[in-house]
Amino acid sequence: MMELIQHINNFIWGIPLLFLLMGTHLYFSIKLHFPQRRIFYAIRLSLGIGADDSGDKNLSPFSALATTLAATLGTGNIIGVSTAVALGGPGAIFWCWITGILGMATAYSECYLSVLFRTRQKDGTHVGGPMYVLKNGLHNKNLGAFYAFCTLLAAFGVGCTTQANSVTQAATASFSVSPHLVGITLAFLTGSVILGGVKVIGNLCERMVPAISFVYLFGCFLLLCLYYRQLPAACLWILRDAFSISSLAGGFAGSTLQLALRYGIARGLFTNEAGIGTSAIAAAASGTSDPRKQAYVSMTAVFWDTVVMCLVTGLVVVCNMIYDPASIVGVSETNLTSAAFAHLPYVGDAFLTISLAAFAVTTLIGWSYFGEKATEYLVGSKGIPYYKLLYILMIYFGAIIPMHLVWECTDLINGLMVLPNLLALFLLRRQIKP
Repeated sequence: MMELIQHINNFIWGIPLLFLLMGTHLYFSIKLHFPQRRIFYAIRLSLGIGADDSGDKNLSPFSALATTLAATLGTGNIIGVSTAVALGGPGAIFWCWITGILGMATAYSECYLSVLFRTRQKDGTHVGGPMYVLKNGLHNKNLGAFYAFCTLLAAFGVGCTTQANSVTQAATASFSVSPHLVGITLAFLTGSVILGGVKVIGNLCERMVPAISFVYLFGCFLLLCLYYRQLPAACLWILRDAFSISSLAGGFAGSTLQLALRYGIARGLFTNEAGIGTSAIAAAASGTSDPRKQAYVSMTAVFWDTVVMCLVTGLVVVCNMIYDPASIVGVSETNLTSAAFAHLPYVGDAFLTISLAAFAVTTLIGWSYFGEKATEYLVGSKGIPYYKLLYILMIYFGAIIPMHLVWECTDLINGLMVLPNLLALFLLRRQIKP
């Protein structure tokens, strides 16, 4: 089964799809006159300056952003960066970063369309996302249903099992905790929140995400201060490796341009989801009436997630490879970040484990909302209680299944979600205003 999934992923994530994604990011960057240049305006909007009143039943712009970040910040920034370097070489960090910069324009486009074509429910709340863009914008219910089904699978894979498994790996390595205990604890914590509804999810994410992110970045900057002599060499290694056409000694698998592209773009897409479209589900739940404003707010999620978090984590990993090569000998592809954080004074592995667990909980909560909206699209609100119960159970099972299989399934699901989302973006591109 593993070999079959790997063959499928090698086909899906071949050069054509990688160029399609990067081409999409570049196309919308040019078409929209590079909305990235207005990132500071977008950050001000996300903090509520100049934003519309969200109303009582819908999320505020910042809550929508926090819910998006809750779903995207997590293992992709920590474990995902580690696997990208291990499998694609240090050059994968460069392509992951480029994916984030250009992907901001695609995220803007996705969120703009989702706000434009969202549906207002009887209770006054908004619901939207790529499935509603396909349904209301392209008038294709079947394609919308296909995307919603993929989102549902992604909620159990990308948002659920991946997070639980990553926490298990870290907790077992640092504290020798039983995977069963980790799974039960995560399921209980997540379940106690998601049963409260979208406002509870939004309010919790609004408080937790900024605090966790600040603490994690502070730890990374402490390490970069320790590695300051290795930092220039690390940057040079990343740039050189990103364009290498022959196998070198970087990474566990050796690094070539194709490997760096494949794992850098795939991990960049996994962590910021620009091109997948799921972040637009949270954007559509905002009370903001102007699609342009909400699109700018949601665009900042890609900036914080990939342009900042993934880059900083990648620099820490590569600097440690130069600073202490012995620390990565015999280390699995998912533990390069752990090897780097082992040098953090006093706290070491415990800091990373706690950060990873905190990020995982917020990601589990954020993705539960995406899956809930997909379930509602497919079978109506009557299916939501059953979905929530299954989601909580899958957290436990995700904590005890093999890690490599989880990541391969994650790449497969992401690849399947890209195509209908990009189709909607291109067919409705004239509707998107800068």
